[in-house]
Amino acid sequence: MRTAPTILHLDMDAFYASAEQAAKPSLRGKAVVVGGLGPRGVVATASYEARVFGVHSAMPMSQARRLAPHAAYLVPRFGFYRAISEQVMGLLRELSPLVEPLSLDEAFVDLEAGGAAWDEESARLVGAKLRADIRAVTGLTGSVGLAASKMLAKIASEQAKPDGLVVIEPGTERALLGPMPVRTLPGVGPATGDHLRRAGITTVDELVEAGEDELVRLLGKAHGHALYAMALARDERPVVAEREAKSVSVEDTYDVDLHDRIRIGVEVRRLADRCVRRLREAGLSGRTIVLKVRRYDFSTLTRSETLRGPTDDPAVVREAAARLLDSVDTTGGVRLLGVGVSGLADYTQEDLFAQAAGERTEEDGREDPAEAAQEGERGPAERRWLAGHDVRHAEYGHGWVQGSGLGRVTVRFETPDSRPGRVRTFRIDDPDLEPAEPLPLVPPAPHGSGESGTTGAEEGGTAGPARPAGPVGGAWPVAAGAGDGEGDGRR
Repeated sequence: MRTAPTILHLDMDAFYASAEQAAKPSLRGKAVVVGGLGPRGVVATASYEARVFGVHSAMPMSQARRLAPHAAYLVPRFGFYRAISEQVMGLLRELSPLVEPLSLDEAFVDLEAGGAAWDEESARLVGAKLRADIRAVTGLTGSVGLAASKMLAKIASEQAKPDGLVVIEPGTERALLGPMPVRTLPGVGPATGDHLRRAGITTVDELVEAGEDELVRLLGKAHGHALYAMALARDERPVVAEREAKSVSVEDTYDVDLHDRIRIGVEVRRLADRCVRRLREAGLSGRTIVLKVRRYDFSTLTRSETLRGPTDDPAVVREAAARLLDSVDTTGGVRLLGVGVSGLADYTQEDLFAQAAGERTEEDGREDPAEAAQEGERGPAERRWLAGHDVRHAEYGHGWVQGSGLGRVTVRFETPDSRPGRVRTFRIDDPDLEPAEPLPLVPPAPHGSGESGTTGAEEGGTAGPARPAGPVGGAWPVAAGAGDGEGDGRR
């Protein structure tokens, strides 16, 4: 292991919720919960104000509403979050060529590989500057952990939350880890934690005392050896710049079980198209098409078909997914559907006949009769106004949806750099109201101003988005597929 804390772990603070608070002045300092809002939705992220009431990620949304009935509940805007994430990852890549993203809001950085730090003092300075740069560019806060290994850097960033910096000095690791619960270590989830607790092991010190042989007996050879090494603060895993994607997939959970076979087919085709959009955005193609179906009784079925070569053609993926659906019994209802592509490559070798058929369909402009019927049933309600998403009104300007129902949509008109705005209600089909792209959290600097900007919050301040005092940063392009659906929620 290293002799200097030159591995950095960054974790953005309550990322989705903080981004929403920064974008919506009326929500700053208030409880905000982001996730699927239907009866079966789950919490993706809760602001620190909501966590006070016991709300946390992966909690059923129905439970969150009971715990924090007065919180603001918003549908995720993943394109918006991706755009902010790209700005943050760009700052990390300026520090080192070895940046290992774990998610949109979390990454490891090898500072030594980039020559950015070589001892504790230089690493601490880099960490402090990174936090300031993130504030200036995005208006948000992140917590930084610095240590001699990835495991300890992640533990340090957790201790630094929210909006802090913690350095674990080499040589102090064992003393720090000893009293911590076993769940602190990577790979110890609820099931493993319960198994160890039943064996009388609850802290890292007790793991060490139990010995490697006992852990192998309890957990198996691979897991037992790995856990014992981590308990001794041994972690030689390198920061890996490119984590190869194994698959690309999308899925949706439905508020009401789907029984109509035609509707299920329409949903599968829609998911296939979304999956292909993600493939193309990543510059990838794939050979194996996977269909996931969770039925009314929570049983989950997966079916797959491997093509002769990799493809990113929507017609090919739609047809394969439809064939897979034919082999699945949906009697009784379906609560979740998903389509994925694996066996990824950065080139295509499609079935030319299927591709040509897809091109002819697009050229003819013919709608699928089942999909057309479905669209007809939905009528104007298809113009969905999702809570938290951006809109623009011809008279009142930019705003966001507070809620909709009974043929009405309520909008609060405000922008990231305005004061809390006024609320107005419109018909859902109001011709003056239309969906809009998110605005940048930090206004663009005036041309030639040369200002770098400052933040209005002190170092180590309280949770929540930091608002810049000067015009800094710039706008970003919004990634395609913003707000694709609640089934994409992760953290």
